[in-house]
Amino acid sequence: MEPVSIPAQRGTLEDPEVLQNVPGHVIPILRQEYDDFKTESTKFLAGEMPEDEFIKFRLKQGVYGQRQPDVQMIRVKLPFGGITPQQMESFADVIEKYVPLNKGHITTRQNIQMHHIPLPEVEKAIRELGEAGLSSREGCGNTVRNVTGDPWAGVAKDELFDLTPYAGAYVRYFVRHPTTQAMPRKIKTAFDGSPRDRAISGIHDIAFRARIKEIDGRGEVRGAEMLVGGGTSIMPRVAPALYDFVELDNGDYLKISEAVFRIFDRQEWLRVNRARARIKVFVDKYGIDELRNQVEEELKGDWVAERDFSIEQRLFIDDERESAPAPPKTYGSPNGDVSEFERFRSSNVAEQKQDGFVTVEVKVTRGDLTPEQFRGLAQIMRTYAGGYARTTVQQNLLLRWVREETVYDVWRALSELGFGDPGSREISDVVSCPGTDSCKLGITSSMGLNQAVQERIEAMDITDPLTREIHIKMSGCPNGCAQHHVADIGFYGASIKVGEHTIPAYIPHVGGVYEGGSVVFGTRLKLRLPAKRVPEAIERWLRHYESSRADGEAWGPFTERVGTGELEALVKDLSMPVDFGLETMNQFIDWNREVPFVVQRGEGECAV
Repeated sequence: MEPVSIPAQRGTLEDPEVLQNVPGHVIPILRQEYDDFKTESTKFLAGEMPEDEFIKFRLKQGVYGQRQPDVQMIRVKLPFGGITPQQMESFADVIEKYVPLNKGHITTRQNIQMHHIPLPEVEKAIRELGEAGLSSREGCGNTVRNVTGDPWAGVAKDELFDLTPYAGAYVRYFVRHPTTQAMPRKIKTAFDGSPRDRAISGIHDIAFRARIKEIDGRGEVRGAEMLVGGGTSIMPRVAPALYDFVELDNGDYLKISEAVFRIFDRQEWLRVNRARARIKVFVDKYGIDELRNQVEEELKGDWVAERDFSIEQRLFIDDERESAPAPPKTYGSPNGDVSEFERFRSSNVAEQKQDGFVTVEVKVTRGDLTPEQFRGLAQIMRTYAGGYARTTVQQNLLLRWVREETVYDVWRALSELGFGDPGSREISDVVSCPGTDSCKLGITSSMGLNQAVQERIEAMDITDPLTREIHIKMSGCPNGCAQHHVADIGFYGASIKVGEHTIPAYIPHVGGVYEGGSVVFGTRLKLRLPAKRVPEAIERWLRHYESSRADGEAWGPFTERVGTGELEALVKDLSMPVDFGLETMNQFIDWNREVPFVVQRGEGECAV
């Protein structure tokens, strides 16, 4: 049996097999796991271990099979997105040595993934990352996946209080926990202390929203609203509240979470069809009240007395203010580039609640970073941000603790790396999953469409503030890794059959909401748009919106007012398939591809 927890104590990166309060090193590193991976992968490659057995083993280590044979994806968990300059440089080194595509990819759950790594190289890669405190442990498999959080936690003006320490304790409690190693399916978790819900807690299996409650004799007590049963994919659900308030400092949130996981783990009927075995299916079938009843009963079990739910030694405590930059003696100011800089500052820079400091959101196109960019960003973090940054659910990087006076210098440094563009979390900041670039379940090249859409948006030179607020996301299949369900305009990969040939296509959704309050799933349009026509469809919708909306009317209310029929009619001609031929060949070839499209879906490993 694997340990429930690792004894917590302070340590250094030179001695990482202890808990440390270092961003990016929340999960204890166990070197023995790398030795085990080398042993097991060697046995598998020698034909001495069945493939299904090896798959289960490597998934727990965050190593995922791809649609391309003989290569793997490594998913490194960054709890609440935290990362250090040293870790950025470690990614750069590992990518240069072992990653053929020469890039790392920020995901919509704040992980960093690396693709196309030959299996014999995987152990070396995860071992070297581990030396920098980075862990891929339980990045895949039927486990508690990466715990996401608000990248602005601790510095946001609107948060009730910082949930980062409690998120860290949750990570440390459940990693390698025996109850969570082979559940019916994965568990995705979010922590958010802001009413804007920047971690999108509503679409998670389990989530915690900061709350404070006045309790007689104790005064104000910190707690959280606990949500259970959210998710996207083929059965999107917004998570209902299991409890309006659970205490944090006494460890109740850990205890109740484990009760939920124990109940979930016993649902053998969910294991019959792993593709639908999420906890949301249980909640959808029996209701949140029944789950609450079962949790209350579960908490009467003997197992409770056997556990240590105290959080003092598990909390992630890091006084970032202590390491923040001192006021600069000199700093730059705009000259001929004032308008470009002001546009960047207005969209990518936000004041912190700490006077004199701001955050700077780095718009990372498609979430991809080269080794040179990893290293350049690491240096910017050291020089201007006290070493602090977090990845975001928008596939960007947030620099924290930047002095207001140095924002221009930061922008100039970012521009040299190709990151000077404005518009983070705006319409040109398009989000997508890897799609058929690597995923077995991918139907279409969502990354290719992302590039085409971004190029079309930039060519439109949109200046209207309300149009800029629109978010576009696309997934390469219905599963929704790019969170297309909650986008203002979302797409998922599909196909159109034309005789013996097939056109790559997308099914659009409109009117989703994922930030600013309650999650809203977009409405699916009754269309299948050929992939090569999607950018044109988007431009038509945007032009129609700008010319037909009421004064001050945002995209969501506009789509609700005009109805799906009107939006469908605007692009109906684009949805019409064409016959296969030399003049129409382009329609039958996916973005960033050179051969006619064929649907090739393998068996995904998410449900193994």
